[in-house]
Amino acid sequence: MRGPARIAVGYDGSRGSEAALRWAAALAGSLGAELRVVHAVGLLEHAGLASLSVHEGRAREVAADEGMEPNRVEWCVLEGDPGSVLRRIAEGPDPVELLVVGTRRSSVHPGLLGSVSLGLVACAPVPVVVVPPTHRGR
Repeated sequence: MRGPARIAVGYDGSRGSEAALRWAAALAGSLGAELRVVHAVGLLEHAGLASLSVHEGRAREVAADEGMEPNRVEWCVLEGDPGSVLRRIAEGPDPVELLVVGTRRSSVHPGLLGSVSLGLVACAPVPVVVVPPTHRGR
């Protein structure tokens, strides 16, 4: 059985999404797979309150730290909520074969998955890996 050739990871700059990116980049690098770093554009970006270039730069830096070749990393910005955007990436004309997301695990409910990760686990057309925010990479 071969591993996935195309992996997508949701990234919004949070601690949980960085842990997911580290995990996905290490896997993609070890498999020689493509890595799509997916950022869902929401109200903050439209209002000019968040910088996409900062997110992209950090995502590329993290992927390189985990062994990804820069030409195997694609930065994707799509409009919509994160769950819908990631499902579209898995169903589109050039679909990925694995989705990776982080979770924000609150201290109030530490055992619960977030709404995006839970929704993807329930409805995604491809396997989903949910990485805990405590994952530090290699």
